[in-house]
Amino acid sequence: MLSKKFNSIVVYFTKGEIVLWFSSVIIIFLFFLLFDRENFLTLTASLIGVTSLIFNAKGNPLGQLLMIIFSIFYGIISFKFAYYGEMITYLGMTAPMAVFSFISWIKNPYNGNKSEVKVNRLNLKDIIVMLFLTAVITLIFYYILDILHTVNMIWSTISVTTSFFAVFLTFRRSPFYALGYALNDIVLIIMWIFASFSDVSYVSVAVCFIVFLVNDIYGFINWNKMQKHQNE
Repeated sequence: MLSKKFNSIVVYFTKGEIVLWFSSVIIIFLFFLLFDRENFLTLTASLIGVTSLIFNAKGNPLGQLLMIIFSIFYGIISFKFAYYGEMITYLGMTAPMAVFSFISWIKNPYNGNKSEVKVNRLNLKDIIVMLFLTAVITLIFYYILDILHTVNMIWSTISVTTSFFAVFLTFRRSPFYALGYALNDIVLIIMWIFASFSDVSYVSVAVCFIVFLVNDIYGFINWNKMQKHQNE
């Protein structure tokens, strides 16, 4: 029974995807052992996050369920370093939007295949709504973060902006969701490098988002392949 499930998972993913996931896991473990060894919450969050990304890259709704769990763990990690913007963003926006995205992906399977979402093209209305909501949310969060005396507030605000782009595009089932997350990854890499200056254990978090960046780039590439295949 277990061997059949394992074989089905192996068949589901390409060899390149399996290599990408294993490499990501090994790098996360390696840097955890080198720079942390104590914060197992960070390790757990990183492993859940990178696993969610490989499922997201396949357009599988399971990726959104894992993203909800990752968002909760990451919110706790951010709170510990006073990155309140990250905490509020992931607990108050990314996690709830992942719920809506999960529902959206479940309701829009490609040809009845529940493990592959139907890729959507953005229209002008989507773009206008996204830009308007992004501007409003960024402005609101800027003042909230200022009141909370958030560490690295400018970068935290930029993270809110890129995060909203990502979750909105994920909900709309656009391949550009992955680019939104890639931009957010770059911002978070910078933020956690700053954090590592005061606590070297946060190097493992920065490396986690470097790994996420590679996975999100792959996600964008694969979603474009999915879109081309579905259009044919």
